[in-house]
Amino acid sequence: MIFNSPDRVAALTPLNTHERFADGRPRVPDEILERMRHVTNDEAWGVVERGHDYHFQFEGNWVNLHPDRVLVGRAVTVRMVPLRPDLQEVVERVGADEGRSGGQNTWVIDTLGPGDVLVVDLFGKIEDGTFIGDNLGTAIAARAGTGLVVDGGIRDLERVYQLPDFNVFCRGVHPSAILDVTLAEVNGPIRIGNATVMPGDVVLGAREGVTFIPPHLAEAVVTRSEDVRQRDVFGKSRIADGIYTSGQIDVSTWADEIEADYVAWCEEQGVEANPSR
Repeated sequence: MIFNSPDRVAALTPLNTHERFADGRPRVPDEILERMRHVTNDEAWGVVERGHDYHFQFEGNWVNLHPDRVLVGRAVTVRMVPLRPDLQEVVERVGADEGRSGGQNTWVIDTLGPGDVLVVDLFGKIEDGTFIGDNLGTAIAARAGTGLVVDGGIRDLERVYQLPDFNVFCRGVHPSAILDVTLAEVNGPIRIGNATVMPGDVVLGAREGVTFIPPHLAEAVVTRSEDVRQRDVFGKSRIADGIYTSGQIDVSTWADEIEADYVAWCEEQGVEANPSR
């Protein structure tokens, strides 16, 4: 009831082109996730928004604990709502029937696997909206090895900050414990600021913010990024050698003769020339 069934998750993500986890989420391959670590939010935005009209996939203005760390993984989505007693009773009863223990925020943490990124809609609550402290942060790090994106708060900042190979994007920090909220849904559509997030989205968190990439676009994003970086090497070398001007190179589509030169350069380098931009 709280955790969406695999069939429900699959129905919500019909464009997925990859295998699925047992919970129904799209399983973007590890190889694509590893390549995603070198992608910028700008490059991802260019494919997702400009290329495919997904206009609400980037969210900025975070407290980013480690701006120098890149967070990549597959989204496990969580929706919390303000406390309503009758709903709270229902959720607690469901949790008891399913044998779940601890606070409701721990229920989903206990289900995480390697490469999962918990993405939590906590409606911007910071005081009494601290989804994790150092214990739960440690649990996420141990289970998933990634981090957390929460439209809400965290506590125990210094201890969470010290967790290695872990990062958090949150709205703020407060000493209080989580209070007066109820777990409404796991692995359903959620809103994070101006972004819409689906279960299995690839989370790309970098210095300026987070992009939530639909699984069926993940490979296009990494391929485009790799092409941009490769073309940058070619273009800068040709400018440095005085062969082309910056005006000829710094355009969205190169002239035919430059494109042909680029293809020949790729052959010399032993690398693949991706299609023209």
